[in-house]
Amino acid sequence: MRLEAVGGDITTQQVDAIVNAANSSLLGGGGVDGAIHAAAGPRLLEACRELRRTVLPDGLPVGGAVATPGFDLPSRWVIHTVGPNRHAGQTDPALLASCFTTSLDVAAGLGARTVAFPAVSAGVYGWDVRVVARVAAGAVQEWAPANDGSSVELVRFVLFSDASLAAFTTAATSC
Repeated sequence: MRLEAVGGDITTQQVDAIVNAANSSLLGGGGVDGAIHAAAGPRLLEACRELRRTVLPDGLPVGGAVATPGFDLPSRWVIHTVGPNRHAGQTDPALLASCFTTSLDVAAGLGARTVAFPAVSAGVYGWDVRVVARVAAGAVQEWAPANDGSSVELVRFVLFSDASLAAFTTAATSC
């Protein structure tokens, strides 16, 4: 599996699945979550409401992941994951790593070959982007051999800021 870091807007990525740094309600928010909901169109919110109504009445737990169609996005699927919130005392790196590995499990289950991730929990959830980058790259590198033969061929970290891109580039190349 290839691992890369690029600068840009995750909503424009030509990949099979993008990962949304969602909140547990799945009903949209700010940052990456808001941008993905805006770009995907109103059917994404409806799909998330249906998930809440049927299989996730209490919301998506931290470290979990679930997929919806991508609707108006270039990607076929959106995989929603909830990162740990340092401001709420969620400081266990294993919770953060789970966002990446569980999302990859969902992607493989969908047959996705290419997956794009944002810097989950690095924004308003208060994690240092360098820590997120190390945890993310490490989790992906550990997931790959355990899932040899899965459909996932490329994991792309898509970062909006130069500082985030630098942190993820360093982490991706040091694994």
